[in-house]
Amino acid sequence: MKKILVPCDFSEQAINAFRLALDIAHTKSEVHLLSVVELPVMHDTVLMPVLSFEETLLQELREKAEKQFDAIRKKHEKEGHKIVTKVEFGVTSRMILDYINQHEIDLVVMGTKGASGVRELLIGSNAEKIVRGASCPVIAVKKYVDADSIKNIVFPNTLDQNQEDLVMKVKALQHFFKATLHIVWINTPGHFSRDTDTFKRLEDFVKRFMIKDYTLNVFNDPYEESGVINFTHHIKADMIAMGTHGRKGLAHILSGSLAEDVVNHVDCPIWTYTIRT
Repeated sequence: MKKILVPCDFSEQAINAFRLALDIAHTKSEVHLLSVVELPVMHDTVLMPVLSFEETLLQELREKAEKQFDAIRKKHEKEGHKIVTKVEFGVTSRMILDYINQHEIDLVVMGTKGASGVRELLIGSNAEKIVRGASCPVIAVKKYVDADSIKNIVFPNTLDQNQEDLVMKVKALQHFFKATLHIVWINTPGHFSRDTDTFKRLEDFVKRFMIKDYTLNVFNDPYEESGVINFTHHIKADMIAMGTHGRKGLAHILSGSLAEDVVNHVDCPIWTYTIRT
């Protein structure tokens, strides 16, 4: 991962995300800290911010953010890391997505307060837009976790054979952390299948994608979201890896209350990747 982006509002959760990003980064990586200051929008248009802001005020806001950047760098920066800081003015989600594309970001690490799930990710209601719009994986972080301690990753799955892009990303994630991948099918009353059938599908899945260092699991629970949460707690996992590209089913896990419940009730980092169709 050559370029890692940390959207930063200087909260505790954002600092936790920055610390994890530094752990993940290697000596040739760049860690980008981006602070976006939203400007008021005219009532009669959603295209142009109010242009009457005094230049001195914008400069003061920029200098304040840069001082905060200096403070967290001084406290947490590690020798050999290249840290890039940037202050932007505009619509938060749009500016972050533009930054991801313009700078060819490989990974976004974002803080989450967890109080109201995904919609409280660091930048509030814009978070879902970033997760869905980002061209790279996103890690949601509530509490700081030492990257070296991430050795067990839960991979909830629909066992769809047509998800090469997602699985390749998850395998790269597993390789990076040198972790065991716990592939789990959440067996619910609404999507019930016999264990013998499910384990056959699980075995076919790992053979199809040549996955190594894994466990195969069927976990029974009334609901998918609580199943992911309870299984994660049951095996004391260090991270959850999920794919999303829509608004239904476990493969689209970041839509609606499912992801919110997962984010709210687990403290481990949650890695997500939006599948493009």
